[in-house]
Amino acid sequence: MADRILIVDDEIHLAKILEFAFEHAGYDVTLAHDGREALEAAKRTRPAVIILDLMLPGIDGYRVCNMLKADADFDGVPIIIISARDLAREHVEEEIKADRFIEKPFDIGYLMETVSELRGRRVTGA
Repeated sequence: MADRILIVDDEIHLAKILEFAFEHAGYDVTLAHDGREALEAAKRTRPAVIILDLMLPGIDGYRVCNMLKADADFDGVPIIIISARDLAREHVEEEIKADRFIEKPFDIGYLMETVSELRGRRVTGA
């Protein structure tokens, strides 16, 4: 059975491009487009990796990330933040407990390599 990836982004076109790329690479993909949908999809599908935008309608990506990281059911599930915001240059009020940060625009190949790397770390007991 293929690993499941949850992709959360309110930019529908980008989410569809990522869905196509990851499905072509052999992953099962679930899409969500807002924070509440992301939390529901994560609980329903139990993804191996979550790719999460920060700027989401409803519950923002900061809260989604930290809620999932605080939930024992998602212990060891890597979360990759993708965002157009340059977090290194911004004052971020809330600490984000993500495993990786990738700034938009990004290379899809690099994102796929990052997913593979984190999956490997998860398998070996990160």
